[in-house]
This record gives sequence, structure tokens and C-alpha cells, in this order.
Amino acid sequence: MAEKVPIVIVNPDDYKEILLKLNDIEEKIEFTNSEIHQRYGKKLGRDIGILYGISTALTIVVVYLLLLLYVGIPNLQGLLNKLLGL
Repeated sequence: MAEKVPIVIVNPDDYKEILLKLNDIEEKIEFTNSEIHQRYGKKLGRDIGILYGISTALTIVVVYLLLLLYVGIPNLQGLLNKLLGL
């Protein structure tokens, strides 16, 4: 026994109306999905910016301290010699 696919007769106007509604629903879903991804991208960009800011600030502080210590080492050595009486 061969199975037959049932045939449905639909009014063309109703069919077009249903297709329009489905297209509207699809557009709303795509818009919502894009908004969700955009918010995720903003959060990710903010987090990356914070990390770059922290790493830049730490680099500046380390360079400043190295320059300060490099200039201050001879003065520190002279102070220690005076205190120890050498």
C-alpha cells in the first residue's frame, strides 16, 4: 500500500497573510538576536578595555619606579655610607 501525501487547499489570500506574519516574526527574532549579540560585544569590549588600561598603568608605574630607583641608587649608596661611617 503506497502512502499518499494529503492535499490541502488553501485560500491564496490567507496563505499570503500567513507568510507576511511569519516574515514579521522572523524579522523580530533577528532584531532581538542582533541586540543580544550587540550587548555581549559591548561587555566584551569593556572588559578588554579595562585589561588594557590596567596593563598600561602597571607598565607606566614599573617604568617610573625603575627610573626613580636608577637615579636614586647613587644617593642611597652615599646615605648608607654616611650612616655606617664608611
